Amino acid sequence: MSAPDPGDARPSGLRNPPAAVRGAGAGALAAMALILLMGIVPLVRLDAPAAAVVVIAVLAALAIVLCGLLKRDWAWYAAIAIPVTLLASSFLHVALGVLGVLFALLWAYMLHVRRSVLR
Repeated sequence: MSAPDPGDARPSGLRNPPAAVRGAGAGALAAMALILLMGIVPLVRLDAPAAAVVVIAVLAALAIVLCGLLKRDWAWYAAIAIPVTLLASSFLHVALGVLGVLFALLWAYMLHVRRSVLR
């Protein structure tokens, strides 16, 4: 008996793989939005610039909007704007850069899961 070829396209075993992947992506985006909103109070306490709070609020709103748009392919790649913007805003406060790195890793994993399940 030979080992299965890793290139074989096996069904995922899910009843509705696209819906399952959208649910996982929406969960990740909702978690990002929640974490961003919870980060507002510590930034205010640490006397971060008001621009940092505005960036966080806008990105949290964007994450919530993208949760509902994951049926479209472009929304998966538009969500990359969240960690990229956080990384670009790290000059406002170092915590934004740390969140940007963590969210980039999370979203890269979500794109990997999407690609492997929908293959």
